[in-house]
Amino acid sequence: MTHAPLTTIALSRLFELAARALHSAGHAQGLYPAQWTALRYLADAEPSARTSSALARFQQIAIGPVTRTVRTLIAKGYVVKAGPAGHHRSDRLDLTEAGYALLPLDPLRQIDTALEALTVDQKVEVARLLNDIISRLQVEAGAAPIDGADEAASFTSDPDA
Repeated sequence: MTHAPLTTIALSRLFELAARALHSAGHAQGLYPAQWTALRYLADAEPSARTSSALARFQQIAIGPVTRTVRTLIAKGYVVKAGPAGHHRSDRLDLTEAGYALLPLDPLRQIDTALEALTVDQKVEVARLLNDIISRLQVEAGAAPIDGADEAASFTSDPDA
């Protein structure tokens, strides 16, 4: 079976559809995508990096929106201020039991399930391509690369990971 050539524009539109589907799925359990991102970050970050400013750097956004996100998560009972982060005036942020209980309902797990069906070679290629696309977008936007972008896209060759 022959396929019509995939144009750059068609590929860009597919990428947009995937991004929109992922963003739409992020509106779950009464949370917004940015709130899910914050929960994931706080669950995975080292204790000294669990601050609003570190989360803002990770997301490459201004501190204001992150502060509002954190305040909302605290009000919902998913995050608590856990004292000084060990530097500056930053408070360390920890997930509560309710925050950890919410993580298994993370809508991003749908993507995890879809990616589990890929072979290791396909996963490596997807990671390489996404890193390249993200890096190019950041350069064009004049942004610094995301700290840990390679780390976020890396994975073990263990098929159960």
